[in-house]
Amino acid sequence: MVTTREAYYRAMAETLPPETLVVTSLGNASYLWAAVRDRPENFYVEDAMGLALPLALGVAVARPDRGVVAVEGDGGLLMHMGGLITVGAAAPGNLTVLLIQNGVHAASGGQALTNAELDFAALGKAAGLRNSRNVETAEAFEPALAEALRGPGPTLLALATAPDPEVVVPPAGFDPVQTKHRFQDAIEAPRYVPTLFGGGRLEERRR
Repeated sequence: MVTTREAYYRAMAETLPPETLVVTSLGNASYLWAAVRDRPENFYVEDAMGLALPLALGVAVARPDRGVVAVEGDGGLLMHMGGLITVGAAAPGNLTVLLIQNGVHAASGGQALTNAELDFAALGKAAGLRNSRNVETAEAFEPALAEALRGPGPTLLALATAPDPEVVVPPAGFDPVQTKHRFQDAIEAPRYVPTLFGGGRLEERRR
């Protein structure tokens, strides 16, 4: 039986240190993670397929003292392959990429990938993420994730799973501004606050 996304997420919740920063891609990748472990250290990407990895890369580079996990979909990665290539070039030692490999563009209707049989671990290694491997069960995932978090990275774990077309209802409605602000507080980053007549200013995080 194919391991579910929820089984992987439950194992991740048990394994992640509390200070780990997590960036999840759109759709169920974010909705389910919010239902399993909603925290200020989570950033939920909405309506931007394939951009969870570039965002997580920026966070990892900005905060090399914090472990960073990106949860991206196989369809999203194929749409923005340059993100993976850039991760390999920048080689942040604190970044772990979890790839949900379900063979479809789940967030946009379940269309099949052009190449669902692609070996994403081999692709990660070719891109420069030498610690890349395919994972097929939650039992194998937990120690693999623990090893990845100990570093050095970057690491890519391609998680084989079945499509989950039924949309998960998160515990509360997503407010992108609130998500951004509480994440900025969690990573101790200043906020950019727009001003009334254009432009903006940087505002130090709340303490």
